[in-house]
Amino acid sequence: MSGSIGFCDPTTCVAAGCDAVVCVGKGIASNERIFNRSAQVIPGGVNSSIRAFKAVGGTPYIVSRATGAHVWDVEGRELVDLVQSYGAVILGHAHPAIVAAISAAAVDGTSYGAPTAREMKLAEAISERVPSCEMVRFMNSGTEATSTAVRLARGSTGRDKIVTFHGNFHGATDALLAAGGSGVATLGLPGTAGVPKEAVANTWVLPYNEVPALESDVAAVIVEPVAANMGLVPPAPGFLEGLRAECDRVGALLVFDEVITGFRLGLGGAQAKVDVRPDLTCFGKVIGGGLPIGAVGGRRDIMSNLSPIGAVFHAGTLAGNPIATAAGLAVLNELNADSYMELSARARRLSAVLRDACAAAHVPAQFPVFGTLVGMHFGSALNGRAPSNFDEAKSTDERLFARVFHAALSHGVALAPGAYEALFVGLAHTDEVIDKIGERMMTALTSAARS
Repeated sequence: MSGSIGFCDPTTCVAAGCDAVVCVGKGIASNERIFNRSAQVIPGGVNSSIRAFKAVGGTPYIVSRATGAHVWDVEGRELVDLVQSYGAVILGHAHPAIVAAISAAAVDGTSYGAPTAREMKLAEAISERVPSCEMVRFMNSGTEATSTAVRLARGSTGRDKIVTFHGNFHGATDALLAAGGSGVATLGLPGTAGVPKEAVANTWVLPYNEVPALESDVAAVIVEPVAANMGLVPPAPGFLEGLRAECDRVGALLVFDEVITGFRLGLGGAQAKVDVRPDLTCFGKVIGGGLPIGAVGGRRDIMSNLSPIGAVFHAGTLAGNPIATAAGLAVLNELNADSYMELSARARRLSAVLRDACAAAHVPAQFPVFGTLVGMHFGSALNGRAPSNFDEAKSTDERLFARVFHAALSHGVALAPGAYEALFVGLAHTDEVIDKIGERMMTALTSAARS
């Protein structure tokens, strides 16, 4: 059964030399069977809450393999993928350059707990492309990047208070879970249990796209420069410029969370597109070519406060992992200005085909575009106007989205299972692939409207 996605008997498969992709007992491979077994040993059957389909209902599809713009589940069903690891995959799944880089690095060992030249080269590559990042420190995830940025801002300023914005999601960091975007919004939670009041006592959560008057005890303002965790909400004219000026006025640091936008909107990220320079930037997703990684970059004087040369502690055995940094270097070497022109064109094309499919089926929906990012908003509450803040984004019709989600899935299009996510196209989403999405969505929505 070598390479099979069928089931085998785990009590005999090793002796038989079996290396089946799915090995969970006798029977026919099915998403439901694997999910139910996973739920016995993994809380909720998933390792990231949104994957459980709680917001849309039903059983998650279990991915067996992926290539380019497509994924296949364990039942052999092919899906055009608009999740792309929530933006982490930009070249397409299993891109040859990434696979080659990972394979070559793995031969040299997978983890050392010691410095490597690759982490230096990746830091240089980021600094060359993002001028605000004079120094870069690697870690293992976007969440670790935002938590480190908060600690660094507090340690650098000697202040405690942090300002965030409704609908922005900065990962699973206690101090930043006072409120959140897609991660908690999709699950219908105002925040999360397990975070004591003390952890968020110094966190102010304010309306997105409104410049606040800061007080002199604010250490930092952390913001998604383009909000991609509430269906996609671009910054209003003057918003980011106003934050920069207000931070300068009171001596606070401006932190851009570019975990989604960094190297997805362009070589310089969102900050280059909006022409606003932050003090610190958080990265993730793309800079590891789809592997687990995160980073904080920023001004040299601020970054020098990190240990071992400063008093703000940060460490991690897997930080700067040789496999992830090899993949990151490979993806950055593949991207250039032409790549982003192409991605922007494909984002506009995707928005158009989805809009047309919804219009034909009389499904009220909007698919706003900002550069290479596509958002989605279902329902007619805003009368065709795109949302500009979290309260407006929350007017999306979640029940309608759930019906659209399952109609799409049944016809071979994979959307993220939450109404507040962005849609991600990559360089593998050719015009032919996007047109296929349009055809499948037209059929799916027409079928759903009749049911």
